[in-house]
Amino acid sequence: MSTRTVIRGGLVITASDEVHADVLMEDGRIAALAASGTPAAEAFTAERTVDATGKYVIPGGVDAHTHMELPFGGTFASDTFETGTRAAAWGGTTTIVDFAVQSVGHTLREGLDTWHAKAEGTCAIDYAFHMIVSDVNQETLKEMDLLVEEGVTSFKQFMAYPGVFYSDDGQILRAMQRSADNGGLIMMHAENGIAIDVLVEQALARGETDPRFHGEVRKALLEAEATHRAIRLAQVAGAPLYVVHVSATEAVAELARARDDGLPVFGETCPQYLFLSTDNLAEPDFEGAKYVCSTPLRPKEHQAALWRGLRTNDLQVVSTDHCPFCFSGQKELGRGDFSKIPNGLPGVENRMDLLHQAVLDGHISRRRWIEIACATPARMFGLYPKKGTIAPGTDADVVIYDPAAEQVLSADTHHMNVDYSAYEGKRVTGRVETVFSRGVPVVTDREYTGHAGHGVYTPRSTCQYLN
Repeated sequence: MSTRTVIRGGLVITASDEVHADVLMEDGRIAALAASGTPAAEAFTAERTVDATGKYVIPGGVDAHTHMELPFGGTFASDTFETGTRAAAWGGTTTIVDFAVQSVGHTLREGLDTWHAKAEGTCAIDYAFHMIVSDVNQETLKEMDLLVEEGVTSFKQFMAYPGVFYSDDGQILRAMQRSADNGGLIMMHAENGIAIDVLVEQALARGETDPRFHGEVRKALLEAEATHRAIRLAQVAGAPLYVVHVSATEAVAELARARDDGLPVFGETCPQYLFLSTDNLAEPDFEGAKYVCSTPLRPKEHQAALWRGLRTNDLQVVSTDHCPFCFSGQKELGRGDFSKIPNGLPGVENRMDLLHQAVLDGHISRRRWIEIACATPARMFGLYPKKGTIAPGTDADVVIYDPAAEQVLSADTHHMNVDYSAYEGKRVTGRVETVFSRGVPVVTDREYTGHAGHGVYTPRSTCQYLN
């Protein structure tokens, strides 16, 4: 049975255009667009009509970096695929790309199957997977080829966390060489984990145990050094590179230099680096533990370089690295030892709103907002134009956004399964009103109308910036 919905009178914003248009959705896809008030638009007929006058009509957000149910630091990320995708929908995100994890001694397939089992039948919105590669060997390299063929086309490696996810330069080079051949994209957590561990040990020996020291030992120079090394290894391998959660001025400079040299190198940052700083890590009474993530929050002066990188396209994507741990019982594991605080922040629900606030603050344009939050992540990870834009034939992942509504971000009102907000008390202008996922309303006039299991697994093509 055909279901048709028309959204009338809104300002449709994509990465390339802004136009007052009516949008016709049918059977989960965008069927047509026509300028509002024209005969073509008036001819649209549908069972449901939504009035978007005075509102923005934007593509659903694509968050290409989340960690639902991630085991880490002796505990688990507090959002399940069910709670995390529901919160994402509330925040105007309609697709997440989460990270399946290969454990050392296990195959990529075992890790991927585990994550499929966690997510299947529980998600409110569509989802896909990257693969964390923790154990590079001949079998792993062969498996990478198979995963690319079936739509898992990106692989994350870590220069940090020795003994957990860490890969040495030789392992990284082998994986990059493989991705150069199979079309996959290596994503890099670029921090010099070996050196950081020395600084952690020395800080704890001096009795420097508070959360703020987490930021002080994970030095910006060690992020920049690892970023430089990852770029050069990728250059040797002839492979593209995507550096995740870039936080430091010096790391942005490494990416800019590589891109100026014509290398296929890409960078992502996250809202926490754009809006938070070491001032938060230094909050008293262990409150700073709420803001422990890696890469760490930096002094405020780094924010200008990140915003500039987003404007100049030396940084292409804003993802959340959503990896929430409750303050009570989880972050508290690190009382008396910052190195035992689980690393990660909640944010999947806040990204679209914070970036809209950045538009109002003059950091980015409206179209750039959609580009860095919807279109580019979809292109980067092989989901475009199915996801990330509004055009005939695309999935009807559409958000009606009220640019004038004011809200205060708070744990009292958010839908993420975590007992604090990283942005508690922050006032922002702009709010999601209604969200469609493949034409189905999952949030309707600020009421949740979705359900677990609506979201489906979405295989991906290879990075569309390399074709």
